[in-house]
Amino acid sequence: MPEGLANRLREHRAENDLTQAALAEMVGVSRKTINTVENGVFVPSTTLALKLARALGCSVEALFSLEQD
Repeated sequence: MPEGLANRLREHRAENDLTQAALAEMVGVSRKTINTVENGVFVPSTTLALKLARALGCSVEALFSLEQD
């Protein structure tokens, strides 16, 4: 992830008992996309971030947040 951006996607996915493949299918992307977001390689679009939050039953801010300096 870019410097200062925290990512809790993996934790929320695990809390919902979802595999990367299952979450990917729910939001219309590949499993690899979910993997790269979780590992901080890829920053999702606003649309994808909103879809992920909806699928996981949380806010976008719960998934992605700015780290304190």
